[in-house]
Amino acid sequence: VQLVESGGGSAQAGGSLRLSCAALGPLYGSRCLGWFRRLSGEARERVATIDRYEHSTYADSVKGRFTISGDIAKNTVSLEMNDLKSEDSGIYICAADPSGTCTNFQHWGRGTQVTISS
Repeated sequence: VQLVESGGGSAQAGGSLRLSCAALGPLYGSRCLGWFRRLSGEARERVATIDRYEHSTYADSVKGRFTISGDIAKNTVSLEMNDLKSEDSGIYICAADPSGTCTNFQHWGRGTQVTISS
């Protein structure tokens, strides 16, 4: 299974970007889809997840600013990012968890760069 992200790029602080991800190939299981990010010099962190019941979770740092949406059946997930901050700059990575528990992400995209200038 290949996960392909799109929509990264540059924005000013306070601006918005929308990321999208699609799975190419079969992705079996209950599925949970999510977004992670790797900020400069830091470990990968979970940003947001959504499961087949459309239950979503967010990192505290993005609550109220980011919104995850997805079509689990179609293996697509998006991340709407508003009120962006310079500390949001990094590589954003799409992931899929076939178990559906959102705790066992096994499939990963290559990532898309997000750069926010102040």
